[in-house]
Amino acid sequence: MDKGKGGNIGKGKENVGDGAHGHGHGHGPTAPPHDPIPRSEVVLPLESLTLVDCRYRDGKYYPARIVDRRPVEGKTAADAGPEDWDYYVHYRKLNRRMDEWVELDNLNLDTVVPPEVDANGKKKRTEEEFSEDEGDHHGISVQRLMEHEEFTKVKNVDRIELGRFEMETWYFSPLPAEYSNLKKLYFCEYDLAFFKRREEMVRHLKKVRLLHPPGAEIYRHNGISMFEVDGKKAKTYCQNLCYLAKLFLDHKTLMSDVDPFLFYVMCECDERGAHIVGYFSKEKESDAHCNLACILTFPSYQRKGYGKFLISFSYELSKLENKPGTPERPLSDLGLRSYRSYWTKVLLNILKDHEGPISVKELSDLTMFTTEDIIQTLQFLNMIQYQKGQHVICAAPHVIESHLKNCGSEGYPVNPAKIVWSPHIEEKS
Repeated sequence: MDKGKGGNIGKGKENVGDGAHGHGHGHGPTAPPHDPIPRSEVVLPLESLTLVDCRYRDGKYYPARIVDRRPVEGKTAADAGPEDWDYYVHYRKLNRRMDEWVELDNLNLDTVVPPEVDANGKKKRTEEEFSEDEGDHHGISVQRLMEHEEFTKVKNVDRIELGRFEMETWYFSPLPAEYSNLKKLYFCEYDLAFFKRREEMVRHLKKVRLLHPPGAEIYRHNGISMFEVDGKKAKTYCQNLCYLAKLFLDHKTLMSDVDPFLFYVMCECDERGAHIVGYFSKEKESDAHCNLACILTFPSYQRKGYGKFLISFSYELSKLENKPGTPERPLSDLGLRSYRSYWTKVLLNILKDHEGPISVKELSDLTMFTTEDIIQTLQFLNMIQYQKGQHVICAAPHVIESHLKNCGSEGYPVNPAKIVWSPHIEEKS
């Protein structure tokens, strides 16, 4: 069985499930608010919110915060000794997908900083824990982020098996209670039913007859297919997809009501059937002109350009609708970088080949990007100015070439001629 890893500190680049799953350090060690206490004063087991350096899988120590603790296997809270505890840690200033359970031996007890307490003796957590590396929070307050993290602070499933791949999960998913706190969860890759034991999943597979997502195949080219699945018509499948996806998406609300959404499921196809590699969803009717709600490429299928394929496909549908679109916010850190890379690549290739002036509106008509996304992308590149009441694009050829070299790969290409699709029309009940 192939292994699909979760986050790796120091190995990431961009992409919605398309680049490395990890995220570079970027910030260096984070100075604790107070000095560590002497080793002789450290009391085990450590409390939640304690700050301590923790050894990651690369063998290096990183500043971390203890989120939770549990007795080691074979012990209970009643009979566990001071050293018989494992700790769930968050590596401070790094994305929460790096969070993990570690043994006591991984903690450097010479770096312990006990949690701060307020005037009422209640432990408190400082706002500095949050980093812009977490992604585009788009107006979400620190208080709301802290409430979200408290509710979802510990991953409730460590690993999943999906088809021939085993993957480490990244985040908490609000699965039914009986499926929480599992070492591994087994998903049928065809209908996404999930099971606690592999033998249950194998028995289920023998009964499965539909070897592809339960929707219309709207694209087929070079072994890649896209299926449009209506949340109203295939409710169980779409709910299971949301449970599965939430294990790899953080600041997205689980869609318990999937009826208003369409799910575009990407599959690699062979003689055994259609194997899900990722998807994006969109609202059937969006007041905010969103052409995409959630997007994910599963970790085991990353580094193939599939993330940008999904982004590109969403805009090809927008072209067929003749409506500019934008992704729903907030974007994850990987999502933000993937979109920015994609917008940059498409816009600069147009500017490189275009002769004469071109307006933001003309770029929008060509790409179906919203004018806001175009302006923000060009501002990020320092290639647009506001002069005499209008935006003026400043695109010197050498600047365009320099940015094109730095914005990543083209991604796996979409062949628009192979799309067989018409805009959704909601059936009247």
